[in-house]
Amino acid sequence: MPQRSLHTPVGDITVFEDDGAIVSLDWGWVEAQDSTPLLLEAEAQLHAYLDGERKKFDLPLALMGTSYRRKVWQALIDIPYGAVRTYGEIAAVVGGSPRSVGQANGSNPIPLIIPCHRVVAGTHLGGYSGGDGADTKRWLLALEGGTGPLL
Repeated sequence: MPQRSLHTPVGDITVFEDDGAIVSLDWGWVEAQDSTPLLLEAEAQLHAYLDGERKKFDLPLALMGTSYRRKVWQALIDIPYGAVRTYGEIAAVVGGSPRSVGQANGSNPIPLIIPCHRVVAGTHLGGYSGGDGADTKRWLLALEGGTGPLL
């Protein structure tokens, strides 16, 4: 599977491509590096986003997961740049409970591009499993200039 690693302000990340679509983004660096047109475009868009120059990604994504998780991930994509939603608000859109939204959020295979960092708990920041956890989530929300009550 083609993969490309990047040094970023939120740590090293690696983007994975399969069959012409982005399938995963993980924290960490891999030895083997590929330079497919899609991975180079993903790299350019990620750097532009992390530099505050891009607000929306335009990359083909292949999401592997249950239909419920795919609905949650689409709802995350629909959260505007700089906005936050609560787990409960996402649950109201897609069905399920705030807990099930949190579980789907935590299994997001393509963080940053699918902005799971834009989801917060009703009374606090909520969790984040990427990078340095809550510090990375705060950094990403500050980058986007979010104005939620927890920021």
